[in-house]
Amino acid sequence: MRAIIFFGHGARDERWREPFDRLAALWQAQNPDTPVELAFLELMQPSLSGAVQKIVTQGIKDIVVVPVFFGQGSHLRNDFPKILEECRSEFSEISLSATPAVGENLLVLQAIIDYADHSLN
Repeated sequence: MRAIIFFGHGARDERWREPFDRLAALWQAQNPDTPVELAFLELMQPSLSGAVQKIVTQGIKDIVVVPVFFGQGSHLRNDFPKILEECRSEFSEISLSATPAVGENLLVLQAIIDYADHSLN
């Protein structure tokens, strides 16, 4: 069994995470057999390690992390790889992989264009 973690930046304002909560709920509704967790780089919980721990306690050993960032800034180029490697060391018995940032994907960019186009009509 596999699980997915949506990884975001985090913010001081708790309301900032509301779209992430909706994203996780939508995922679970559409993929009921694949557990989902949220994780945050800073300012919010859980951390990536905390989210991985929660999944591992369910007996799942294959986790994909999806960085929900629009671009490849310093956090994704520098901080995220270190955090991911720390988690791989901490949880050496599992497979922990990551996708590119969602903003790097053409499907996501096209969805934004479609949204903007719909907004004009």
